[in-house]
Amino acid sequence: MTLMQRVYYVILSFGNIISLSCFWYWPSKTTAILSLFTLAYSLVGFYDLKFSKHSLNRLYPVVAYIRYFLESFRGEIQQYFIANNTEETPFNREQRSLVYQRSKNVRDTIAFGTQRDLMATNYLSLWHSLSPTQVTEPHRRVLIGGRDCLQPYSADYLNISAMSFGALSANAIEALNLGAKIGGFYHNTGEGGVSPYHLKHGGDLVWQIGSGLFGCRNAQGQFDSESFTQIALKSQVKMIEIKLSQGAKPGHGGVLPKAKITQEIAQIRGVDTHQDCVSPAVNPECQTPKDLLAFVQKLRNLSQGKPVGFKLCIGNPAEFLAICKAMLETNILPDFITIDGAEGGTGAAPVEFSNRLGLTCLESLYLVNSALIGCGIRDKITLIGAGKTASSFDLVSKIAVGADVVNAARTMMMALGCIQSLSCNTNMCPTGIATQDDARGKAIDVPIKSQRVANFQRNTIHNFFELIGSMGLNNPKSLTPEMLKRRTQNGLLLSYGALVPTLKENALINNDHLDYPWSQWWPRASSEQYTVNQCDMLKPPKIDIREHL
Repeated sequence: MTLMQRVYYVILSFGNIISLSCFWYWPSKTTAILSLFTLAYSLVGFYDLKFSKHSLNRLYPVVAYIRYFLESFRGEIQQYFIANNTEETPFNREQRSLVYQRSKNVRDTIAFGTQRDLMATNYLSLWHSLSPTQVTEPHRRVLIGGRDCLQPYSADYLNISAMSFGALSANAIEALNLGAKIGGFYHNTGEGGVSPYHLKHGGDLVWQIGSGLFGCRNAQGQFDSESFTQIALKSQVKMIEIKLSQGAKPGHGGVLPKAKITQEIAQIRGVDTHQDCVSPAVNPECQTPKDLLAFVQKLRNLSQGKPVGFKLCIGNPAEFLAICKAMLETNILPDFITIDGAEGGTGAAPVEFSNRLGLTCLESLYLVNSALIGCGIRDKITLIGAGKTASSFDLVSKIAVGADVVNAARTMMMALGCIQSLSCNTNMCPTGIATQDDARGKAIDVPIKSQRVANFQRNTIHNFFELIGSMGLNNPKSLTPEMLKRRTQNGLLLSYGALVPTLKENALINNDHLDYPWSQWWPRASSEQYTVNQCDMLKPPKIDIREHL
């Protein structure tokens, strides 16, 4: 018998006798409360001991509820009272505060020096120049559109990443799009389709088409050209993105819980309200690399030449090389490729998928950039980096390793007021952002929050250009992987990519004495299928550390 079981029996017997006797002889509020307490304790304890399904309640009757109560707001206690500024995940206090400050146009400086361990293994940094300069006006935007594009789009360096209506509330979507309109950057719709809330304020849109084909599907769930064309030709839709996979759950289809599916969402997506909205893991129009590129060309034609690209999270790099081979063989190139990192977020994903699958955004961008150079087509395709961008340095690092522009999702939510409560999958978001509860969603003041989104983007871009200038550069395109430094275990600095050198122009086409691991990946990749067996043994190359310092 545990101690709390003994306590229960004592209260059940002597406690009740004493409290009821006191109330009988000395009736008062105090004795009445004492009697009610012992009776309630006895009843709850009896239920715990005889009927509870939880071992904890049976062994520790009544007091076990104290544990459940404290556990219910453990995250808040950890966040507000225990964790320091740099140790929380996925975004620490320093990162969240930076977003809040920039979105509100308040001071974002720090006092008394950095709180980061500059000698920590894998710490990333830049080398500045004694001759700083400024980024000139012609280099402040990026033109997206390849040789077959008839309507190229001028994009800002930081934009809103994919977040669907359904995952986010109507007011959240409105505020994001109005913020994009104010700031002159684009807003990715997410795979949930183009909703009235995306269109209401006129902000530039990238229409994402996921494996569920929401917004361009017929009653059988197949692609419908007519419904696609109706949306794609809207002037507000600037680009179309085919989603193959996302970083938070690569190899897994999207899931919108039925609790968040309203009649309006069901109508926009063309789904049922009585079950979870699950999109398949594989896009039905993109079963092979050649199918993917044929779909790219089809959508480009149907949209009258608007930029069309695809989004994916890199797993086995050889499978991306299969897409590269298909590009070379079909002579069909996407206008852009969005690279999502394994550190990306979502409203709901299996733990194993979020924790254990996919390459990080920096690793992926570096490999994809190198592969496109090796195929001689890098200058014809825009690379977009997505995955955990909170600061201007995050922006610089992604562009240094290969991106042309960057998308951010969760920090845009923070600009709206997200507090990282980690309740996106419950429909109980405390800030009204990731919910379909009307009462919660209406708490978002669209004019105020949209301005904060625009402020965050503008202030981050401003600091981004200042960082570029501090390195002695006047054009973000001058950034190279060698400029990004990573701290090694022995305390020395290595340039990013030193372990896997960037390919030379056309090296893959010419089969130019390829270094490992390209020599293993390229021969096994096929344009006829994505799958490439992982039979190569990854091993550290032999390098002279002194050559890379």
